[in-house]
Amino acid sequence: MTNIPITKFGYGKVYAISFGHFIHDIYTSFLAPVLPLLIDKLKINYTLAALLTVAMRLPSLFNAFAGLLADKISFRYMVILAPAFSGVIMSLLGLAPNYIVLLLMLFFVGVSSTVFHVPTPVMIKKALPEKIGFGMSMYMLGGELARTFGPLTIIAAISLWGFENAYKLVPLAILTSALLWFKLKDFKIYKKKEERNDLVSVKSVLKKYKLFFLYISGFMLFISFMKASLSIFLPTFITDQGNSLWVGGINLAIYQFAGAIGTFTSGTISDKIGRKNTLLIAAISNPLLMLVYVYFQDTAFSYIFLALLGLTLVSSGSVLLAMVQDIPSDRPAFMNGIYMTINFFVGSLGAVLIGYIGDTYGLENTFYLSAIFAVIAIPFLMKLPKSEKIFY
Repeated sequence: MTNIPITKFGYGKVYAISFGHFIHDIYTSFLAPVLPLLIDKLKINYTLAALLTVAMRLPSLFNAFAGLLADKISFRYMVILAPAFSGVIMSLLGLAPNYIVLLLMLFFVGVSSTVFHVPTPVMIKKALPEKIGFGMSMYMLGGELARTFGPLTIIAAISLWGFENAYKLVPLAILTSALLWFKLKDFKIYKKKEERNDLVSVKSVLKKYKLFFLYISGFMLFISFMKASLSIFLPTFITDQGNSLWVGGINLAIYQFAGAIGTFTSGTISDKIGRKNTLLIAAISNPLLMLVYVYFQDTAFSYIFLALLGLTLVSSGSVLLAMVQDIPSDRPAFMNGIYMTINFFVGSLGAVLIGYIGDTYGLENTFYLSAIFAVIAIPFLMKLPKSEKIFY
């Protein structure tokens, strides 16, 4: 099939991919708000609960490999099918008969998520090559808005139909895949075989950018503890204090909605003031906001600080993604795959450690400790030059 001219239809493709990201991640965001129900139903502790998130992220180990494939073959059909596949499985969580089956279900959702998230930023870059920051902000906005509406969607479904009947949410996922089929079926990002002779070796790519990935790995690791605390255990933290599932879901929605705003604005801001400066503002603010949020818990002030926390903490994702796509490599999907593999490792490590600390010291003390860990992220960020192109 003939490729559709990207210059003419770039914005339409960015919006379609971002919408697909929105719907896909609505379903994958169901886990955190229903975690209190799963903990009670399956009689598991916080550590085992954290491992559920790890199971869903486990296929991210193969992100770099998926990136290599995406540079050579078409992933667009897998991108198109991913919302339907993930949506069906996540809508069936309430029917999981035991912990092992639940782990397997989440693992397969992770596979679907991997084949969606690895090539789509590269598709965004190809669609709008001159406005990568804006494109990544739109893309990440879809994901963060999903984590705003996802908790409210699943809690509303449970309230209306019960946890076991949440499968009634499946049609939206299927319709989304149908939409993506019409918008992306002719969109190619990989190089033809005769064009791949000039591709640099994987070894040389890793050698050339090792310092860049080392520094962002350290930064991501030490903010991962705060991210895991809030994105995974915030509803559990709220319900443990005697509040309802709805209150827990609303708190998570506030955090994620503020994060969506931060994600949308931060990418565009970073186009103007630089990626490092944008991240530095957030990195200094995050630990302070976390400490104040936990201190003022159960007061009206907590919602204000939770929103500010979402605004700064979540926004780092779009800036880091834009930073990776700034790299002038002829293996863009592979570079994105490396970034997402790092994201898996640090996110999984953060989730498991936060779950273990929560079992040992309680979630409130865990939230305080996560803020202290986040301070250590700042020196890694300072190692990055103001212009990322120094590395290139």
